[in-house]
Amino acid sequence: MSGATGTDGRQPAPHGADSHHLIRVHGARENNLKDVSIEIPKRRLTVFTGVSGSGKSSLVFDTIAAESQRLINETYSAFVQGFMPTLARPEVDVLEGLTTVITVDQQRMGADPRSTVGTATDANAMLRILFSRLGEPHIGPPSAYAFNVPSVRASGAITVERGDRKAVKATFSRTGGMCPRCEGRGSVSDIDLAELYDDSKSLAEGAITVPGYKAGGWNYRLYSESGFYDPDKPIRDYTEKELHAFLHHEPVRMKIAGINMTYEGLIPRIQKSMLSKDREGMQPHVREFVDRAVTFTTCPACEGTRLSEGARASRIGRISIADACTMEIRDLAEWVRGLDEPSVAPLLASLQQTLDSFVEIGLGYLSLDRASGTLSGGEAQRVKMIRHLGSALTDVTYVFDEPTAGLHPHDIQRMNELLLRLRDKGNTVLVVEHKPETIAIADYVVDLGPGAGTAGGSVCFEGTLDGLRASGTVTGRHFDDRAALKKAFRAPSGRLEIRGASTHNLRDVDVDVPLGVLTVITGVAGSGKSSLVRGSLIPGRWAGADGVVSVDQAPIRGSRRSNPATYTGLLDPIRKAFAKANDVKPALFSANSEGACPTCNGAGVVYTDLAMMAGVSSTCEDCEGRRFDASVLEYRLGGRDISEVLAMPVTEAEEFFGTGEARTPAAHRILQRLADVGLGYLAIGQPLTTLSGGERQRLKLATHMAEKGGVYVLDEPTTGLHLADVEQLLGLLDRLVDSGKSVVVVEHHQAVMAHADWIIDLGPGAGHDGGRIVFEGTPADLVAARSTLTGEHLAAYVGA
Repeated sequence: MSGATGTDGRQPAPHGADSHHLIRVHGARENNLKDVSIEIPKRRLTVFTGVSGSGKSSLVFDTIAAESQRLINETYSAFVQGFMPTLARPEVDVLEGLTTVITVDQQRMGADPRSTVGTATDANAMLRILFSRLGEPHIGPPSAYAFNVPSVRASGAITVERGDRKAVKATFSRTGGMCPRCEGRGSVSDIDLAELYDDSKSLAEGAITVPGYKAGGWNYRLYSESGFYDPDKPIRDYTEKELHAFLHHEPVRMKIAGINMTYEGLIPRIQKSMLSKDREGMQPHVREFVDRAVTFTTCPACEGTRLSEGARASRIGRISIADACTMEIRDLAEWVRGLDEPSVAPLLASLQQTLDSFVEIGLGYLSLDRASGTLSGGEAQRVKMIRHLGSALTDVTYVFDEPTAGLHPHDIQRMNELLLRLRDKGNTVLVVEHKPETIAIADYVVDLGPGAGTAGGSVCFEGTLDGLRASGTVTGRHFDDRAALKKAFRAPSGRLEIRGASTHNLRDVDVDVPLGVLTVITGVAGSGKSSLVRGSLIPGRWAGADGVVSVDQAPIRGSRRSNPATYTGLLDPIRKAFAKANDVKPALFSANSEGACPTCNGAGVVYTDLAMMAGVSSTCEDCEGRRFDASVLEYRLGGRDISEVLAMPVTEAEEFFGTGEARTPAAHRILQRLADVGLGYLAIGQPLTTLSGGERQRLKLATHMAEKGGVYVLDEPTTGLHLADVEQLLGLLDRLVDSGKSVVVVEHHQAVMAHADWIIDLGPGAGHDGGRIVFEGTPADLVAARSTLTGEHLAAYVGA
């Protein structure tokens, strides 16, 4: 009798361990979630969808992933936990059946100049080991090929106590691969002296042209009254000693104009005061000066490879490690495949697998020396995926945030296969996604909504794809929506001529971008779209165009004290309106200034650090989360206090400031722009840290719409947008064009392509297989020709 059955022939009861096949969430209230209870099947692919701001990220990232991470952290010793970030428990009653969560999000990778695609994965480390074993001439261990490791040589005496004291001479050396000139950065910075001063003038005549160094001011008097040189003498006539004192003098305390001050040369002074600061935090005129004054040139010593002479000279065959890192990864994979060396066979196999994963995931056009800070959000997310594809771990929960972001329809199929492969290894895969192509492969679908913000936060549907289609939810109704090609296309009013564009992989591209219409630039990932836009379109100075306004996907900088009102400048007119109505100072109506609640300092919550345990945040008992001092809340405008106004959604605030006693045209204009980009549901005082990626980009778009510019360049504005929201975005783009603007959109979404007046398609492939214009014309012509990958997918989309 088989051991699988009992003595009476019946099957035994299922093992208790096999019953844990669900992740159970009960009573989730994080952010806008309204007591959400749901059961998610394990070892399946579950897609979470719903309009932007409906609560998808709050459920998946802020509840399930956050609690898993917190529980893992609690398994470490108290000593180790002291060095880790303290995580508060999410607002949820019960969470059961969690496994280890690995989050693969769209956060840009570190912008450190020494961080590259190779260092962010294991590829660079494996290449270094390979060259340390096979490279000729042999120059040392793997560190000798690392551009992050400097060469060090030291000698000295150490004392060994063995009976009598005895000093022993010792030397220490480490061979690193870092280029000593650029310190592994690949480029050197230089300051253009012509931007610092006018050498034909004397200091008395106002020679210094640095912002903040106005003649007569303290910064200026530091130099004009220092006594190191004649202030009436033109700078071009200075002796070598005088010029050194003016530009490079080391800091020294001295009396200038009767006051004790620290004098130092102009260059070290502006390096400390301006060049060492974050560019994004600078005032616009200072930023413009820094962009003009500082030039970055390829390091002449290493020719941009970041490596020392020895590392560049060591080769396998004819290839150095610098050559290998410069190759496109698909070419490098072929080179590694051709190496036959039994002594390093396991290493070659691992390296081959990693490089093949890049190609498989659609990133074969990258090179290992590509700076990780230059990757788009979608590319960064796929690079992070590389680490997990070859992992031996199973029964892990992988959480993805819109993995199709930045992917051409041609590439989405590959991404779907990778998600299914992770699932088939026995993992639970949770995906936040809007694209119907990825929703279609789900084993289970969870639709949140019905609206956004306070109108969302509920589960509208859970079940299979067929059930979603029949459910009548916003996602179900729009799932099979397809935009139709326009019957008539706008005629251009002019054109922007781009000639000989050769940034990155562009091959001397000549193209005319029409003015006064909606132009879409498309092509597979890596075909050269961003290179064309960032390298030629945005920096251009165009005749007949009133400047270029660029809205990219760089994240908004802001703390939990920042909110849409502070970011857009809306709070200023609101504060002034309150101050005028009550005859008090505007500063009283700022939670970051005089009006702040003294208990929580205007944060609305009190953070308690519990040392070795997770810190907790609790609503401030004095202001009850309103952030303002009680005396400030006595002042009213239109019957509302400042905290009630900041709690209003955009649509309500637009009405409030549009008419009646509270009428404030300056505030009303900003609120109109926020409503135009589809953020009508957002509370104007909601912290920026709680906004989704799509919401942040649209907030940027609303802010940039106030700028004077004839050409708007948008980088994938559909990122994070639900199928229902794309329609609203198309309406906004139409309004911009109809108001006389020229709109250029870098986009993969077929609905935007179908709605365009003109399409510029790059390709035909990625990397060195791309960089050419493969089509220019109307969407109808592109569909009719079907001559490119984009044309084929667009034809299938519109049902042509």
